[in-house]
Amino acid sequence: MPGNVQAVERAVAVLRTLAAAGRPLDLAEIAAALELPKTTAFGLVRTLRDVGVVEQHGTGGAYALGDALARLQQTALDPHDLRSIATNWADALAARSRLEVLVTMPEPGGARVVHHVFRPDDSAQELRTGDLLPLHATAAGKVLLAHAVRTPRPTELERYSTRTITQRPRLDAVLRRVRESGWAGETGEFHPDEAGVAVALRGYGGLVVGAVSVRGPIERVTGRDGRPSAGLLDLVRSTAHSISRAVVT
Repeated sequence: MPGNVQAVERAVAVLRTLAAAGRPLDLAEIAAALELPKTTAFGLVRTLRDVGVVEQHGTGGAYALGDALARLQQTALDPHDLRSIATNWADALAARSRLEVLVTMPEPGGARVVHHVFRPDDSAQELRTGDLLPLHATAAGKVLLAHAVRTPRPTELERYSTRTITQRPRLDAVLRRVRESGWAGETGEFHPDEAGVAVALRGYGGLVVGAVSVRGPIERVTGRDGRPSAGLLDLVRSTAHSISRAVVT
């Protein structure tokens, strides 16, 4: 029985490396990450670029995942599929965190809520399924924006509260931290009295296909330092891992 095709394995490794990096990589970085000669790495990324699954930033520039790959992933996973996969874990997260839970997917201009679980209390709440959340002012939006392959960056950063990030350099710095830490937060940036925490959902090849987040009153989400507790962050991360694993199963 014939073995695996090495060129295909290496091409997939390039895609996974670019997806995990969360930023464009130059040829030397790709070659070093895969322990390949530069000439071999160049042949791989050039071919992937020519078929549209990798894009190059200018002549001789760095490489990133291309739109064609994102479109393939979006075709494979529609909102109904993700909602069906995520429901049980989202319900459990709401019960354990005592916060509302949102499962979102990227769309042009925002993060679309495909599943919403109410906070398990008697407070007045509105169903958010179908809402389009701003990318720069919500935890879920920041996660999707930080790992954007297909989602366009907002050209105008609308102000929703006094805490909304409206300066591009500041937003870029926040997105870098999101890629480094693996999670995003918000504190009064969309709704003045609410805070949230989000972690990416990943599909095949490590591509970010959505986000799972918790939201609620600021005092129930963050501590005095403005950060979520380690326990809450672990809950969201664990839920994201479980959903992501189910997506590719």
